[in-house]
Amino acid sequence: MVEGGPGEEFISGISGHPFGPIQFTGERHSLSRVKLLAPMLPSKVVAIGKNYAEHAREMGGEVPGEPLMFIKPSTSVIGPAEAVAYPTGLSERVDFEGELAVVIGRLCREVPVERAHEVIFGYTCANDVTARDLQKKDVQFTRAKGFDTFCPLGPWIQTELDPADLGITTTVNGEVRQSSRTSKLMYDIPTLIAHVSAVMTLIPGDVILTGTPEGVGPLQIGDEVSVAIEGIGTLSNRVVSRD
Repeated sequence: MVEGGPGEEFISGISGHPFGPIQFTGERHSLSRVKLLAPMLPSKVVAIGKNYAEHAREMGGEVPGEPLMFIKPSTSVIGPAEAVAYPTGLSERVDFEGELAVVIGRLCREVPVERAHEVIFGYTCANDVTARDLQKKDVQFTRAKGFDTFCPLGPWIQTELDPADLGITTTVNGEVRQSSRTSKLMYDIPTLIAHVSAVMTLIPGDVILTGTPEGVGPLQIGDEVSVAIEGIGTLSNRVVSRD
């Protein structure tokens, strides 16, 4: 748990599992003196493609008739301030995709839309890093989306938040590249949870990426990419060569 105002934020220690009963230990650490890891290691990351109309158009298509799902492996997950490894020699175009991520809090399957809120633990920022040239080359997205380090998550999970209309911004080296609001999602979060859970069982810690707005673009080695979402915080990562 993060407490305090800007410039004086602290981490409060807890005991117990985050998805069960917890107690505060009384320990407090300055946020500037700790290293934040990815806030969870999901068994799977289920991502949604073309869920903002303008992004669908910039990719040369329309919004799909139902949510377009694909999987990113758990090994693609990294935390804030960890490096995104550019797969030099395998890809010549790696893109950022800033997104709102939903963290599942309980075992669930075939969740009705009206009960979707019951299975949500909270929300965090995500970057669905994509080898765009491989995405265009391959029939499906596994290779383009699945490289190690291609799913930054963080900086933490916000458990008390209305996700209906949040500002979402992606910057590269401080320059704004994406700026939109979650109210522009074509398929809202309850719809996504119902759709995904109709196919597969979701377990605590699993993550659903809700889609990226327009403005996606390339990253270069040395870039710092940041995804900021209103009410959550900012997820920043630097791009390095995998070699």
